[in-house]
Amino acid sequence: MLNLENYQIAKNVHLYQHQGLNIAYDVNSGSLHLLDTKTYNYIQEMVDLQNRSVNNPCETQNILECAGSWLNPAERMEILQELGELQAQHLLFSPEINKVDLNYPKEPIIKAMCLHVAHDCNLRCRYCFAGTGSFGGKRKLMSLETGKLALAFLLEHSGDRPQCEVDFFGGEPLLNFPVVRELVAYGREIARKAGKKIKFTLTTNAVLLNEDIADFLEKEEVAVVLSLDGRQEINDRMRSFANGQGSYEQIVPLIQEFIKKRPDTSPYALGKYYYVRGTYTHYNPDFYQDVLHLADLGIKRISLEPVVALSGEDYALKEEDIPMVMDSYDILGEKVLEYKQQGREFSFFHFNAGLDEGPCLPKRLSGCGAGHEYVAISPEGDIYPCHQFVGQEKYRLGTLVHPGQELLPALVEKFRQANIYAKEECVYCWARFSCSGGCHAANVAYSGELTKVYPLNCALQKKRLEIAYYLKIKEAQAKALLADNF
Repeated sequence: MLNLENYQIAKNVHLYQHQGLNIAYDVNSGSLHLLDTKTYNYIQEMVDLQNRSVNNPCETQNILECAGSWLNPAERMEILQELGELQAQHLLFSPEINKVDLNYPKEPIIKAMCLHVAHDCNLRCRYCFAGTGSFGGKRKLMSLETGKLALAFLLEHSGDRPQCEVDFFGGEPLLNFPVVRELVAYGREIARKAGKKIKFTLTTNAVLLNEDIADFLEKEEVAVVLSLDGRQEINDRMRSFANGQGSYEQIVPLIQEFIKKRPDTSPYALGKYYYVRGTYTHYNPDFYQDVLHLADLGIKRISLEPVVALSGEDYALKEEDIPMVMDSYDILGEKVLEYKQQGREFSFFHFNAGLDEGPCLPKRLSGCGAGHEYVAISPEGDIYPCHQFVGQEKYRLGTLVHPGQELLPALVEKFRQANIYAKEECVYCWARFSCSGGCHAANVAYSGELTKVYPLNCALQKKRLEIAYYLKIKEAQAKALLADNF
């Protein structure tokens, strides 16, 4: 029989309806369930009763008896038995995961680095958090010597990790491609000597992505993130050259030519992948059209992110945009299925739920690891928690110039403690193990605090997850139908 003693249902079981399906997501086990209408309504009534239990004569421990008065006794008993069996198997109403102590080593173990090889850019994107590539300072390229110091620092502080990750970033890193080329060779050499490997990624606006560079990236198995916002009028409104000319016509052929070199890459951004990443703003809350535009260009790996901007900016997302943004995710979920049925499958990054091979629990609690497992290096050799903090003196961790004194312990600890347990909005949230409290930089931009979450990010993350879980169910139904036909 189902046991709900001291169990908060809404915190640990998420119920929602989508496209005619009644869905239950078990937060602690990660299990998904399709429910019939009577079972769904019965559980929903239990949730409602529990939420009102303080002022309701039906005490929490008695909600099993209080709920379901509209069912006949046999129906209610059958539902309770089935739910009890699922609970016994830890598949639904599973035990809440106890609070985990995140015991970090005294010295941070760095797994990944964002290497700012260029604080300069050949575009002037209006929403650029980096001040159109300058990061609020002088335009500058990283020297080869600083880059070598950074790679040596990464390996030295990587502990016993067999693989580290480096993302060449900017500005536009291809403005400093000779240094990128040298650093890949140097990184391979020192990693081999240390018995390790370095996985390289490069983020580019594709303006300079000629055949020679593309061949190099392919030969060296460098993962690539390419920037494009979607439809030409949308892209060119925000992503233009210094003279105001739009970038779409120049970069689309270059992106299309490059992705021909790697037709089969991971939808989960693993290995030698590519992704085309864009940003949606107040001017395209119907961004699903931009995703489909990219898919129609032959792009199979797509990510579109909401702009992070001050509320006064004309392109910032506004309250009136949110219904259309939510509708866009709904429409996009159906389009993912439709395109797949038509043999034109594409992957939208935020619909990759990762239920089967998701990160371990400590990672789900702490998120990206910025400031203690992940760092960014400026062209001058200064160290920051991530690329979005670069240039903010308050968050400067240290510098490569003084070996052995690179990371400020107090600031490292501040980021280590910015986990879901420290964020009051996360403690009772059903998405806590998937969202991990959101982006640190977005939280700081919104509230000035690492532990005060950005509400819009929360709402969008939950919506993405609901569509992702729905797509998982549709995938399972399709596989079952296929099996039945053989």
